[in-house]
Amino acid sequence: MRAFAELLDRLSLTSSRNAKLVLLRDYLKATPDPDRGWALAALTGDLSFDAAKPAMIRRAVEARVDSVLFGWSYDYVGDLAETVALIWPGDPDRRPNREPELSEVIEALKAAKRGEVQGLIEGWLDALAPKGRWALLKLVTGALRVGMSARLAKTAAAMIRPASVTEPPEPEGGETVTVLEPVDASDIEEVWHAVEPPYADLFAWLEGRGERPSPDAPGRFRPVMLAVAVDEAADFPKLSPADYAAEWKWDGIRVQAVREQGVAKLYSRTGDEISGAFPDVMAGLTFEGAIDGELLVWRDGEVAPFGDLQQRLNRKTVDAKLMAAHPAAVVAYDLLAENGEDLRGLPLRERRARLEALIAVHEGHRLHLSPVVDYDSWEGLGLLRADPPVGAAAEGLMLKRWDSGYVAGRPKGPWFKWKRDPHTIDAVMMYAQRGHGKRSSFYSDFTFGVWTDEGVLTPVGKAYFGFTDEELKGLDKFVRDHTIERFGPVRSVRAERDFGLVLEIAFEGLNRSPRHKSGVAMRFPRISRIRWDKPAREADTLASVMDLLDSLESGGGRVAKVP
Repeated sequence: MRAFAELLDRLSLTSSRNAKLVLLRDYLKATPDPDRGWALAALTGDLSFDAAKPAMIRRAVEARVDSVLFGWSYDYVGDLAETVALIWPGDPDRRPNREPELSEVIEALKAAKRGEVQGLIEGWLDALAPKGRWALLKLVTGALRVGMSARLAKTAAAMIRPASVTEPPEPEGGETVTVLEPVDASDIEEVWHAVEPPYADLFAWLEGRGERPSPDAPGRFRPVMLAVAVDEAADFPKLSPADYAAEWKWDGIRVQAVREQGVAKLYSRTGDEISGAFPDVMAGLTFEGAIDGELLVWRDGEVAPFGDLQQRLNRKTVDAKLMAAHPAAVVAYDLLAENGEDLRGLPLRERRARLEALIAVHEGHRLHLSPVVDYDSWEGLGLLRADPPVGAAAEGLMLKRWDSGYVAGRPKGPWFKWKRDPHTIDAVMMYAQRGHGKRSSFYSDFTFGVWTDEGVLTPVGKAYFGFTDEELKGLDKFVRDHTIERFGPVRSVRAERDFGLVLEIAFEGLNRSPRHKSGVAMRFPRISRIRWDKPAREADTLASVMDLLDSLESGGGRVAKVP
């Protein structure tokens, strides 16, 4: 557990991508099985404990520490795991004679019943030093927050592969040196769904001690191909419109729909299976192969806005009423496999032709073709991007080379995304809360609002990125200097007509939301500018936000027909 705690601590304090890769690579090289496999599972999000809940941690610490003192401490620190790790008093009479191993903790948690978990956690907290306690609680709650994405973790795993392996000498004498082919994150993602934690067979392959795990299981996930943002000034002069197909960038979620040998699954872009939340979609797919596309709500031949799809996201199951009110479908734009044939090496033009033929004979309303946009110049395409005929259903455009294969990862050149310019409003900071990890000492999560007709602020969103480290210091100081009320970890900041901090908020879209007091919800809000110069009274009003929403629903289209 000590080595894992040291790894998490160093990852959380390191901002450099390359430094994080080296830290994890070295850990995976030095740590034996199964601990390194469990660590990789935790960092890639493939490890969870259904029986363990944050409330158990609270009950455990409040049984040993005055609840008021704990509340004040948690309020100051802003992170549950860090607070408990620092304040835990320990019990010498219960302290074991050794620290637990990472694999010991995980295997005990996986086997434990809910009523046994709190006792296990208390025993481990007694045995560990503060850094180990912090790592334990991060592991239990699943909130590692150390700046390590799943793909970055897989990249580090690929880096443990040696350049060559020396096999035992043959009878005639001498040694046989086998040169191993290098691997990368995409190679690991290709077999990821064929391996399970703690990944002993994966590490055996990476180290040249075993065969590559078979990626050919039916219904498996294929690593996705991603696009890079186009730089209009730098890229367009070098690109020919004739070389690129243009498609709408639909405002849904990227999915992979797979039906192979009787196995049908629906995956998110990160490889998480979401089939259970969309049984209507799965029942309506009849092809044999793997399709890359966008999951949307499709109602009466029209694409509904993202807010309708949100009603069905993050659910393990869904009832008939919700499915009827928000019928989902896949809008397809690539065919990765068909009838057992892997098509990813074919050029897009050929994959597209086969996709069109497949959808032409597909029955039902759960699978549709994403149309190719007709254009002859970047200027003409730019006009369509600014005012798309499909309205708010599209975030912008995708540009894909006709001759490109389907390559996992984000290669520069074959695919570009050209998103529409974001909407912006000026809002006033109302509340602030401390961040996590490196930001746990700063107020970095900000709730902002706009003025109602009655002259009071109503919250319309929350943002926690878009600013630099230097700007964060200024925001944090403003919160500390102008806090007027405290609600646990939340600070109410002075915000009046004649005093307040105005934030320019950029966002991708608006949806009506009865769950929010203002009646609206923003899509991807972030702080684009801090308006130290602007009086609070000049911030936007709820009426102007609703006007924008009305405009998006009428001109942008609450629903949009696919051409």
